[in-house]
Amino acid sequence: MTSHDLRTQLASLTTEAFRPELADIDRLPTLEIARLMNAEDAGVPAAVATQLPRIAAAVDAVAARMARGGRLVYAGAGTAGRLGVLDASECPPTFNTDPAQVVGLIAGGPDAMVTSVEGAEDSGELARRDLDALKLNADDSVVGVSASGRTPYAVGAVEHARALGALTVGLACNEHSALAAAAEHGIEVVVGPELVTGSTRLKAGTAQKLVLNMLSTITMIRLGKTYGNLMVDVRASNEKLRARSRRIVALATGAGDEEIEKALAQTGGEVKHAILALLAGVDGPTAARLLEECDGHLRAALAHAPR
Repeated sequence: MTSHDLRTQLASLTTEAFRPELADIDRLPTLEIARLMNAEDAGVPAAVATQLPRIAAAVDAVAARMARGGRLVYAGAGTAGRLGVLDASECPPTFNTDPAQVVGLIAGGPDAMVTSVEGAEDSGELARRDLDALKLNADDSVVGVSASGRTPYAVGAVEHARALGALTVGLACNEHSALAAAAEHGIEVVVGPELVTGSTRLKAGTAQKLVLNMLSTITMIRLGKTYGNLMVDVRASNEKLRARSRRIVALATGAGDEEIEKALAQTGGEVKHAILALLAGVDGPTAARLLEECDGHLRAALAHAPR
């Protein structure tokens, strides 16, 4: 593609549109710019809302594959790639997932998290190599993320994943995008032109963050990683999380401090096991067995506990 062709393509994208009414924004008082930006951001959730049925369908499909042992893989460049890496990195402490279970791939590798890696986003072949390094299989799910919906790295990742039989999701911020068309599940959150022309780290980035929050969080809810709205699979890796673990057990069971400490001690600090032990009146090993038999779903384990 020539430079002229690329400029023409970008000019056709909603996310790249120039807004003449904002041409003098740099002359405005700081508070007025802040008000304008805040008003712009307020429209993002409504744009996401138009895609909720598509998001829900994608979640159900991803959860079904992950229940069989599959992985959730995000692939993107620049801001989109960084958001995928961020979402993936927050799953282990929040839901006690294995770090290899939710993976974020960014064009150019880890260095691209903090600096621009020239040309990386333009390579579909690089995406294919990154996915092959993961030994992608048909139980896995790949989510390509790109504000423009045309980024070769994201599109290439989805095309390659689909050829391998993996589930594919394409998340873009323009209609009729190549990325959504390439994926089994296309999600296009159209937030409109940015406050600063073409700066898709703004509304488009916010929209992508909201959708990725939904994809990972609701998938984990479907997989039994929560009990109600409690993070019962939280990994207590520091003092704050250890305190949170005790609070979660208390909220779920109504037990006192002494009972909670005893239950956590008997279950090796596992919040979900401690809750089951307290609510079902079973010991730690029995709680562990019941949860294993019920694939980690606490409500199911409670239903199968001896009366």
